[in-house]
Amino acid sequence: MKILVLHGPNLNLIGTREPTIYGSITIDEINSAISALALELGLEVSIFQSNSEGALIDRIHSAIGVFDGILINPAAYTHSSIAIRDALSAVALPVVEVHLSNIHRREEFRSRSFIAPVAVGQISGFGPDSYLLGIRALFNQLTKGL
Repeated sequence: MKILVLHGPNLNLIGTREPTIYGSITIDEINSAISALALELGLEVSIFQSNSEGALIDRIHSAIGVFDGILINPAAYTHSSIAIRDALSAVALPVVEVHLSNIHRREEFRSRSFIAPVAVGQISGFGPDSYLLGIRALFNQLTKGL
């Protein structure tokens, strides 16, 4: 089974960007934890980060026929990108949306997700563990239909 993991804009700066909100762990450390869990579960993962909406959409499109599911932290695009939402819908793969912070406890505009309606589920507020919980949830969805 193959999972595409997408990190949206500004996530390349985590570890130094607003550590009181996003923590001090870096994207490389998160990616290592994702890769270790994937190995444990027998998954193959491909991890991609971009600050560009178009690059993320291109990666989503390239998932057709290659990946079994998508784990995405769309970051700020969560609240603004109908194009990413439409791309996820178009590829018709199971999607799990994750966030480091609890987007529902932050500014009001952050509580609206354009991605959630096309996702199997959303996990937020658990820091880096949100990604690991998301990988497990996607694995369960793909293997057990849960």
